[in-house]
Amino acid sequence: MGVFTYTLADITSPVAASRLFQALAIDNHNFVPKALPHLAKSVVFVEGDSTTVGCIKQIDFPDEAPFKYVKNRVDEIDSNNFYLKYTCIEGDVFPDTVEYAVYEDKYDVSEAGTRCKMLGHYHMKGDNVMKDEDVEKAKEGIQKMFMAVEEHLIANPQVYA
Repeated sequence: MGVFTYTLADITSPVAASRLFQALAIDNHNFVPKALPHLAKSVVFVEGDSTTVGCIKQIDFPDEAPFKYVKNRVDEIDSNNFYLKYTCIEGDVFPDTVEYAVYEDKYDVSEAGTRCKMLGHYHMKGDNVMKDEDVEKAKEGIQKMFMAVEEHLIANPQVYA
């Protein structure tokens, strides 16, 4: 099994790192379905009842989305340093060649507000390789989600203030 690592996002945002981390990592199960229902119909805990190491969240996508669901397990979380590592353990978001994927999200405080860097480690089945078009789709999806969250937080400065 090969592992392919990609930088999926390296984004600068005027929104504070603490607010982005809260919306995208800690409280995404509440925030995303309510504020951005076009991105997720629901986010529910399959294991655990809060965002802690070992919890598993299932994200159900809207009916018009190209995918139905994904399950993510939190592997590491450091709220003081705005770092989250999680594994996508199940779902229809990957091509058949991917066994599972591990993601690392880091939100660094910058002069502009935040620099967000997201890495994806794709663990492939057998001798398969990650296709460039699949990586580009992942990057586009992350960019779309990030921009929607950023836009909502800018428009609603009281959220996670």
